[in-house]
Amino acid sequence: MEQKYCQSCGMPMEDSLYGIEKDGTKSDDYCSYCYKDGEFGNPNETMEDMIETCIPFMKESGMDEKQAREILNNQLPQLKRWKK
Repeated sequence: MEQKYCQSCGMPMEDSLYGIEKDGTKSDDYCSYCYKDGEFGNPNETMEDMIETCIPFMKESGMDEKQAREILNNQLPQLKRWKK
């Protein structure tokens, strides 16, 4: 099975991490940290805000800040929420 990623933060998705739509069904695109009840938890968040939110979690897994920032700056613009 192909690995899916949250289309807002880029986190790898597992069954327990999928967000929920307004009708209670599982979101195919977004994780539960970004998306609840059919809405983004922080609807005014910019992509730059999301990068700053994600960096500490990537650092916890052993990545340095420069590398995390580079990955996020390359990955996030490709995701559904941030594509222009």
